[in-house]
Amino acid sequence: MNQQRIDRRRGIGLVFAAALLWSTGGIGIKAIDDPALKVACLRSAIAAVALFALFRPRFVRFTPGFILSVISYAACLTTFVMATKWTTAANAIFLQYSGVIWVLLLSPWLLKEPLTARDTVAITVALGGMALFFVEDFDTRGVTGNVMAVVSSLFFAALIISLRKQRGVASEAAVTYGNVLAALALLPFVAGDLSLTPKSVGILLYLGVFQIAVAYGLFVRGLSYVTATQASLTGMIEPVANPLWVFLLLGERPSSYAITGGAIVLAAICWRTLTRGEPAAAPIPPPD
Repeated sequence: MNQQRIDRRRGIGLVFAAALLWSTGGIGIKAIDDPALKVACLRSAIAAVALFALFRPRFVRFTPGFILSVISYAACLTTFVMATKWTTAANAIFLQYSGVIWVLLLSPWLLKEPLTARDTVAITVALGGMALFFVEDFDTRGVTGNVMAVVSSLFFAALIISLRKQRGVASEAAVTYGNVLAALALLPFVAGDLSLTPKSVGILLYLGVFQIAVAYGLFVRGLSYVTATQASLTGMIEPVANPLWVFLLLGERPSSYAITGGAIVLAAICWRTLTRGEPAAAPIPPPD
C-alpha cells in the first residue's frame, strides 16, 4: 500500500472521528435539564478555553469580515442549542445543515460566484425537503424550534461566506473567538443562576472539550490528508448519527416527514458536491 493511500485513509478516519464527536452534540444538549441559554453559555466558555489551549490562535486583525465571521459563529452556536432544546434533534441538525443551500443561493450576489443549473436544482430540491419539517407539527414550541434551526442555518451560511470572502483568515481563530463571544454575550442572561449538578458539569465539560474543541482539531488535521470534497462527504455522518444517538439513548423518535426531509436535503447537497467535484461550501464544520 503506497503512502498516498495510507494518508488518505488516515485523513478520512480523522474526519470521520470528528464528525462522530460533533454528532454527539444533540444527545449532550438534550441530556442536560438546564435552560438553553445557560447550556450555550457554559459550553462555549469551556470550548473557548480548550480551543485556546489546542490551537493557540494568533492575534487576528479585527476586520469587518472577521468580525462578521465571529458574530455568525457565536450566533449559530447559540441558536443551535435553542433549536435542539425546543424541537427534535433530527429537525435541529438537518435544518442547520441546510446552511450549505443558503450559501449556494447567496453566493452570486455576495461572492460573485455564478449560480449554475445544477445549483438551482439542488436548492429547489433541498428547500422542498426543508418544507417537510413543518408538516403536521402544530406544537408551538416545536415550530419555534424548527424556525430557530433555520435561523441557525442562516448564521452558518454567513460564517461560510464571510470566511470564503476573506480568504486569508484562519478558521481556527473564528471558531475560538466565536466561542468567547457567545459565552460573554450570554453571560448577563444567565449570571443569576450558574449552579450546576454534577451530571451537568460532566456533560458540559464533554461538550466543550471533546464535542467542539477536540473534534475541530481532528477535522483540521484530517484536512491535511484529504480533499475538501472527501472531507465534506465524510462529514455527512454527523447529521445522520446525531438524531440516531438521541433515539437510541433518549427514545426521541423523529417524524417520518423529518426523516424524509432530512434525506432529501442531504441527497441534494451530496449530489451537488459530487457533480461539481468540489464541496458546495468550504469544509467548515457545522458549528453545533
